Amino acid sequence: MTHSEEDYIKAIYHLGTSGNERVATNAIAEQMETKPSSVTDMIRKLSEKEYVSYKKYQGVSLTESGIGKALSIVRKHRLWEVFLVDKLDFSWDEVHEIAEQLEHIKSEKLIDSLDKHLGFPKFDPHGDPIPSKSGVLTKTTKMLLNELKVNQSGICVGVKDSSAPFLKFLDKHGIALGDKITVLDKEDFDGSLHININDKSILISHQIGSNLYVRCD
Repeated sequence: MTHSEEDYIKAIYHLGTSGNERVATNAIAEQMETKPSSVTDMIRKLSEKEYVSYKKYQGVSLTESGIGKALSIVRKHRLWEVFLVDKLDFSWDEVHEIAEQLEHIKSEKLIDSLDKHLGFPKFDPHGDPIPSKSGVLTKTTKMLLNELKVNQSGICVGVKDSSAPFLKFLDKHGIALGDKITVLDKEDFDGSLHININDKSILISHQIGSNLYVRCD
């Protein structure tokens, strides 16, 4: 497969809730920052290779083969992110773009060795599950921080927005995976949250609260 074909398959996988839902070509075009006509051409190619199923006016979904390919790409991407953070001391806001390039490496032996070298991690630096070699994802029960009630606590387990500006904001305020966060109060006006984290109280916006995943015990 070409790098472009792999990028499309991964985009359909993420847009279609792990490849199980049909995705409109316009949504794919927006995600890939290209024209709908270019998406149509690529979908035709992927359909011929039996990676996707396309129905006019109903959108496109991944076939079983397409889902397997997508999970392989996602696995490589997230393993490289772990390697960059844990072994090369990159920050979590730096690794996505580099992993986008490394995920296209074809050698299964290299990726299997990387997985073993890292101790078979279950999650990447952003809290997203890493598929196993056989395509199994570790399931987690999580909710968004702004869904917690006042005086309710949760452990930060991931981010919905993995963009560099958002991750830099979290670093600036000392918010990291594994931290216990308690909601002290909610503002009715704008949905902002008063939270306690690492023994200090801070105010965060509704937007921040809607992009942080927590697990409640």
